[in-house]
Amino acid sequence: MVANKQVIFTKIPSTLPAAGEHMKVKESTIDLDAELPKGDFILKTLEISVDPYMRGRMRDASIESYAPAFALNEPMTGDTMSVVVKSNNPDYKVDDLVYGRTGQGIFAEYVQVNAQYAKHAYVVRNDAKSNGLPLSHYVGVLAMPGMTAYYGLNEIGKPKKGETLYVSAAAGAVGQLVGQFGKAQGLYVVGSAGSDEKVEYLKSIGFDDAFNYKNGDIEENLRKTCPKGIDVYFEGVGGKMLDAVLAVANNFARIIACGMISQYNLAKPEPLYNSMYIVSKRIKFDGFIIMDHMDFEETFLKEVTPMLVSGEVKYKEDIVKGIDNVPQALIDVLTGKNFGKMVCTIAEL
Repeated sequence: MVANKQVIFTKIPSTLPAAGEHMKVKESTIDLDAELPKGDFILKTLEISVDPYMRGRMRDASIESYAPAFALNEPMTGDTMSVVVKSNNPDYKVDDLVYGRTGQGIFAEYVQVNAQYAKHAYVVRNDAKSNGLPLSHYVGVLAMPGMTAYYGLNEIGKPKKGETLYVSAAAGAVGQLVGQFGKAQGLYVVGSAGSDEKVEYLKSIGFDDAFNYKNGDIEENLRKTCPKGIDVYFEGVGGKMLDAVLAVANNFARIIACGMISQYNLAKPEPLYNSMYIVSKRIKFDGFIIMDHMDFEETFLKEVTPMLVSGEVKYKEDIVKGIDNVPQALIDVLTGKNFGKMVCTIAEL
């Protein structure tokens, strides 16, 4: 038997979740020497992705949403990278690197997986052994956040060279990529973030301008940094930010909505005051969930992996070590304390 810590969802929060109350890291054990049923294999978890959408899964299971609710008193799940340490399944061989996709990778140091669950949740990613990229990239820029940025901008935003793209939460997992993808297409790119350090980072990776949304009036900052108005807005914040964007947006602007993190922990959502602009300016407002577009994954990986290998695209990660830190890492993401894509490194390969 070996120790096997798991991150357990223990209580439904009404506002901001708390480590030790709504999420707990609990001790368990696993027998790595026991004979495995046919089709089973055991994974050693290497990387765990921590993402804002996980807050929406902390709800009563009777409430429907785009992602299933976490099961109370069971391990939480999300995107993971793992290595096979034991197998009775020819599709998952010992030493294979495996990606736990579509939010179904189990948050534990070791995971025994059966063939039926694996079919929908785990895919072999051995290319990660040879291209020199960090394994953490496979739960971030080459996973759900990266696909969200690439698909959202290109397939929904449909930007045209010379247009102005504004990205909120621009120093986060998705936003930093949206800006770089936009610059590669000849857009004027503006971002906002919650600290001066993050603003400087955005400028260092090619954003034409950026501002700290905590300093001054948001609408005034937008008018200053986007003098020609906003043609494409990649929405990840909602609330007052969205209201300000609607005021500054041009006619026929496109809003790509992938999240509204400012609203996730409020007991009552903030009202939207400028919604009439959607009509008067003929704004196209599209919400999307990348899990609906997994058929795009292969194309995305082929196009973006070389951009990372060559250094054309930069990607900042905020990495913490140890499964004990997963709960606090999620809280940090929800309160904007992370700088870059939040990843928990559980073990080394």
